[in-house]
Amino acid sequence: MKSKLPHTETSIFAVMSGLANQYNAINLSQGFPDFKVSEELVDLIYSQMQAGKNQYAPMQGVSELRYALAVKIEKLYQTQVNPDTQITITAGATQALFTAITAFVGVGDEVIIFEPAYDSYAPAVKLNGGIPKYIQLEAPNFKIDWTEVQKMISTKTKMIIINTPNNPGGFVFEESDMKNLETLTRDTAIVVISDEVYEHIIFDGLVHQSALKFPELFERTIAVYSFGKTFHATGWKMGYVVAPENLMIEFRKVHQFNVFCVNTPIQYALAAYLKEPSNYLSLPDFYQQKRDFFVDKLGDSKFKVIPSYGTYFQLLDYSAISEQPEFEFAQWMTKEKGLASIPVSSFYHNKKNQQVLRFAFPKEEATLLKAVEILNAI
Repeated sequence: MKSKLPHTETSIFAVMSGLANQYNAINLSQGFPDFKVSEELVDLIYSQMQAGKNQYAPMQGVSELRYALAVKIEKLYQTQVNPDTQITITAGATQALFTAITAFVGVGDEVIIFEPAYDSYAPAVKLNGGIPKYIQLEAPNFKIDWTEVQKMISTKTKMIIINTPNNPGGFVFEESDMKNLETLTRDTAIVVISDEVYEHIIFDGLVHQSALKFPELFERTIAVYSFGKTFHATGWKMGYVVAPENLMIEFRKVHQFNVFCVNTPIQYALAAYLKEPSNYLSLPDFYQQKRDFFVDKLGDSKFKVIPSYGTYFQLLDYSAISEQPEFEFAQWMTKEKGLASIPVSSFYHNKKNQQVLRFAFPKEEATLLKAVEILNAI
């Protein structure tokens, strides 16, 4: 049998979480909270189940949720979208990404990916016969040279994938970045995927530069979002996409044969929960406190902090401690010190080594304190 992904191994998240379980290590590798989901939201789901909302939802998602999202989008980004034709509810952001790539990328199409990149982008491109074209950004600043991007664009370029706030880098796009992307794709047939799953987890007074805020850019963009990231419920696998109608028509053609529809009672519950904006507007302060707690407790550690301006990940440079490659050092720290992280090299197609590890901080303070004690002792 010929593999469609011959060089793809088991996800680094599964590998490091598996090691964490095996060695009973503190797991700051996989990005999931260890605190409770809102009891109000859980109660809302239960009440919808009790009310009989347990059968198939419409393919595009229940109207109550799509309309609630349209209101949210207009308030946040001053952009009006049609909830009937421009919003689709998905089984998490990864499904949304895969569906969007499948809908538009064909054999020989080139897709520009900025690295470090979430690990599902390139495999989805390859499965559809596309060709990933990588632009590598370097720690600690991860700045994009848009002149380099322009040189990368060719007649074969079908798609550009961006991610802001960025996982794992913790950097965020500035307005100038979005304007440059808007200019470079003007008068082209290039489709942009804007992965914005951490839209509400942004720090230091910075403003999320959503593709939805830029009218000309939005005309060719599919923006991807995650309820799981926003509401601390990654196991629910709930997300949504926003796109102009002509792109959404193509997206839904694939979506209907991929999952068709997603969890009905959770959709109704989310619609009700979104009516209170503080349920998501409070997230920047909530997670910034966790970031600051984690970083401040590092004190005089030999790990060097690389600033995180968004997401719930913190990068630490260990070059003053060891010359080991990232994967080897991450394994050693998990097995010998009882703390699991993710090597940032896993987010580069060529395993680029910068001696940097990613740590997830959506954890209780007690968990973070134990992790910091281990880091400070290395």
